[in-house]
Amino acid sequence: MPAIDGALQACHRLQDAGFDLVCESALDLKFEAARLRNLRDLGFPIKRVVATGNAAGERSPKADTITELRPVAFVDDYVPYMRGVPGDVHTALVLRAPNGSPNVGDDMVLAKSVHHDLSAFTEHWLAR
Repeated sequence: MPAIDGALQACHRLQDAGFDLVCESALDLKFEAARLRNLRDLGFPIKRVVATGNAAGERSPKADTITELRPVAFVDDYVPYMRGVPGDVHTALVLRAPNGSPNVGDDMVLAKSVHHDLSAFTEHWLAR
């Protein structure tokens, strides 16, 4: 499967600016190595994938990894995965356009910034 338009370039721009990129995915652990291979084969500058599973609930399955890694930003395309992320981590929501977005309702307050795509987030982040 090819990368979404602009995503590869956006990730390289972030890496070139000195950011280390980690892919946190709601996949089962058994798919973690395959996801890393897929991303690396596409040319993404990602050295680590963390598979969290996708259990729904009051706290995101991704929140524990974010708490452990303490990144400056957490970017996701599904706002419920921001539940439980520490408040000092910038949460950025990338919309799933052009196919619409399931991101509606009260959880939208969890996103500190909202962007049309990963390129738009990168522009925003590097301009700060």
